[in-house]
Amino acid sequence: MVTTAVALPRIRHRRLVTLAVLLGALAVAVVASITIGSRSVPLADAWHAIVAPTGTEGDIIIRSLRVPRTALGILAGVALGVAGALMQGHTRNPLADPGLLGVTQGAAFAMVTSIIVLGTSSLLVYIWFGLAGALVASVGVFALGMVGGRGGPTPVTLALAGTAVSAFLYALTSSVVLLDEQAMDVFRFWQSGSIAARGGEVVWQVLPFIAVGLLLAALNAPGLNALALGEDVARSLGQNITLTRTVGVGAVTLLSGAAVAACGSLSFIGLIVPHLARRLSGTDHRWLLPFSGLVGAVLLLLADVVGRVVAPPGELEVGVVLALIGAPFFVALVRRRKPVRL
Repeated sequence: MVTTAVALPRIRHRRLVTLAVLLGALAVAVVASITIGSRSVPLADAWHAIVAPTGTEGDIIIRSLRVPRTALGILAGVALGVAGALMQGHTRNPLADPGLLGVTQGAAFAMVTSIIVLGTSSLLVYIWFGLAGALVASVGVFALGMVGGRGGPTPVTLALAGTAVSAFLYALTSSVVLLDEQAMDVFRFWQSGSIAARGGEVVWQVLPFIAVGLLLAALNAPGLNALALGEDVARSLGQNITLTRTVGVGAVTLLSGAAVAACGSLSFIGLIVPHLARRLSGTDHRWLLPFSGLVGAVLLLLADVVGRVVAPPGELEVGVVLALIGAPFFVALVRRRKPVRL
């Protein structure tokens, strides 16, 4: 008992130090995202452009392009990192990611359908269709997961329903884009995943959904800790299993739906980040969720910076860079002799 009493403050101190380090890493990533690109801007000039712009070309680059791009990268990284940790916790599956709820394919299908049926041509308009498609797909997966079950969907039924709905929507989307060249172009760019050329308006559009999703995630953390002990133990501790899972799925839907609708399919963020964060924070979701959000934001911003400098004067989309990073990690995770314990 004495040993435990001594160990807990040490663990808390280590987590706080690690949290401070992650915040410092995020600050470095933000500076790199704002100053590095096809045209590098000195840090002093970037600061001047933000606080006291004079209308120069450098000011326009920083304020109109780099700052919105960086802000969206932070939001998307935090959202997908937290959503991935929630999804792996609720499904007890180390290979799960937010796309398992069908949000990615739901958003894609709604966006290309809006282009073909309604003639939508503005990014600011079809993002709303993408978000609506993600929400509808997630609700459909959740409803299918509840069929024939008691006490809400189980991790297995959620995974099976998500796989089936995602495959169905992907088939529909692939068929629809063949009918319209504009839809094909939008889908191809969206599928690669990007935070470039989005603008500040997109940031403000997705911010409320991500904020609500983060609030639900914070409320869900204690219940998720109880579920990790087993459903019977969780019930004995007074947890409402159905409510806990519903809140968790709602958080995943809002977070991943908003990020995917705005940025496209950013593969591997929701898969990789929770594993990296778990090594730093442990399995307590009250710490794991904020750690996952910070690691996700840092990883996404740094991947975006790498994409800008590896193929000048052009750039690689951040989704491509993340795939190059994530694929080896995924293979290593699958081939581990000792299974990952959540």
